[in-house]
Amino acid sequence: MLEYLFKHSSHPTVEEIYRNLVPEIPTLSRTTVYNALNLFSEKDLVCEVNVGEKETRYDANTGEHAHFKCNSCGRVYDVWIEKKDWGVESLEGFKIEEKHLYYRGICPRCSRG
Repeated sequence: MLEYLFKHSSHPTVEEIYRNLVPEIPTLSRTTVYNALNLFSEKDLVCEVNVGEKETRYDANTGEHAHFKCNSCGRVYDVWIEKKDWGVESLEGFKIEEKHLYYRGICPRCSRG
C-alpha cells in the first residue's frame, strides 16, 4: 500500500486504494487498508488529507505543502507555497501540532474545458 501511495500522487481514498490493489492481492480487505493507513499515518509515513469533505484521502508526500481540490473534477493537487505565506507569524506563543492548508476552486484543466 505504501508503494502504491508513492506511485500514485492522486491522493486516493481508502476505497480507491482497495479497488486498485485487490486484483493484485485478492485476500485484501477494506479493514486491512484502513488499519495499514492508520499505522502509516501514526508513524508519519503518510498524511491524511481532508479538503472540506467527509472523505479522507492519503498522501505519501509528508513534507510541508498545501492542497488544492477542484470543485469540478474532484482531483486534489499538491501546491507548494512559501512558508512566509502560511500566516504563522500571527501565532506567536502557540504550540502548533498540525498544519493543514487547502484551497478549493477550478483547476486549470477544467477551466480550459
